[in-house]
Amino acid sequence: MTAPDVYFIDDELDLRLANEQTLELAGFTVALFEKAEDVLPRLSDQVSGVVVSDIRLPGMNGLDLLQQLQQVDAELPVILITGHGDISMAVGAMQKGAYDFIEKPFSSERLVDTVKRGLDTRRLTLENRDLKIELNEQDTLGPRLIGKTAVMKSLRRSINQLADTSADILLMGETGTGKELVARSLHEKSSRRERNFVAINCGAIPENLIESELFGHERGAFTGAETQRIGKFEYADHGTVFLDEIESMPMPTQVRLLRVLQERSLERLGSNEGIDLDIRIISASKLDLKKAVERAEFREDLFYRLNVVTLELPPLRERREDIPLLFQHFLLYAAARYGKEAPATPPGLSQNMMSFNWPGNVRELHNAAERFVLLGDEGGLRLDDQGSGSPGAPMSLPQHVEIFERALIEQALSESGGVIKRTMELLGLPRKTLYDKMQKYGLDKRGFK
Repeated sequence: MTAPDVYFIDDELDLRLANEQTLELAGFTVALFEKAEDVLPRLSDQVSGVVVSDIRLPGMNGLDLLQQLQQVDAELPVILITGHGDISMAVGAMQKGAYDFIEKPFSSERLVDTVKRGLDTRRLTLENRDLKIELNEQDTLGPRLIGKTAVMKSLRRSINQLADTSADILLMGETGTGKELVARSLHEKSSRRERNFVAINCGAIPENLIESELFGHERGAFTGAETQRIGKFEYADHGTVFLDEIESMPMPTQVRLLRVLQERSLERLGSNEGIDLDIRIISASKLDLKKAVERAEFREDLFYRLNVVTLELPPLRERREDIPLLFQHFLLYAAARYGKEAPATPPGLSQNMMSFNWPGNVRELHNAAERFVLLGDEGGLRLDDQGSGSPGAPMSLPQHVEIFERALIEQALSESGGVIKRTMELLGLPRKTLYDKMQKYGLDKRGFK
């Protein structure tokens, strides 16, 4: 049985029936009650509808009902119907948590509009609660790797399998996809977690300083080397080194890095003494290193040494279903950071965000959420072709359909635990059609067991 949109309470039968007809003609489902006491057992914090109640009722009146419902769910919209003499009473009730009040006699348009606004508010409240629950239910990697799509579940499984091994790992992904977060997760899930995690952006260090930064130097090794310096690799001994934008590393430095990877030892600049190292190397690139090798822009031997295990990080446009969850997480984070209340997302915003390509990926979404908290809807988040929050052109109808279809199949696979027969029943699809669509969207039943 479908839960009603409106729980309508009035002790006058004619008014109940007339307002029921008005609301049903507007497309709402309605449950009628003569007494407030009768509606209370039907209401919980999971109710997706709104309550409309006359203030003056026999037994428990509308204000008493409001007080009771505040204890059930303070965010449940309660709309009070008032007579002329009850206005001050209704205003006081709104200060105590009522959503709105309607003064008798009221037009059908007034009732329908107030109920519609109340339902929109309730939908957003429940949606935000669900997203918060999903955030709290993320696995032991915590909030770093957020997402419930198959590709993110697969990535988390790979991290769990690889984290406590000694294998060096190459992370491939576009700018903003979270390569450093994955590297930190690998470190924190490993036995090295109590030792240093050293992140180095190879593209941000001047070429004439990078070898000194990485390998260290002895006093007098070059002009200006007035003291001995411990390099990043030595500092990370027994820990993890993360080499971001490794495609930017100069060729001479690549030679020295290859030696470190092969022998797990180094010599500081200006020294002949080898220093043994126990480190794990995680490198990352936003470019295809194999193509860089073909263009003679990256050493082939180093590429194959780094490429023991490769993890591909998906761009945000390939996991659009995660966008609402990520956005909600970033809203909560930004609200806590700036000491503000996390704003409710307006109707349609999630779908609009899922309709863009986000070239800056998760990083751009994070920035958009921060602007939304700081500046609000109008100035904070602009999903248009010219605004700073614009990630690309809107998708076509077939692209929208594909996103919706993929989400439904993933949901059915999740509910069935990856059992194909049950998934076929949930979706009403023949086996071959289901397999064809799973292949089209890169879905594997093993990812849902």
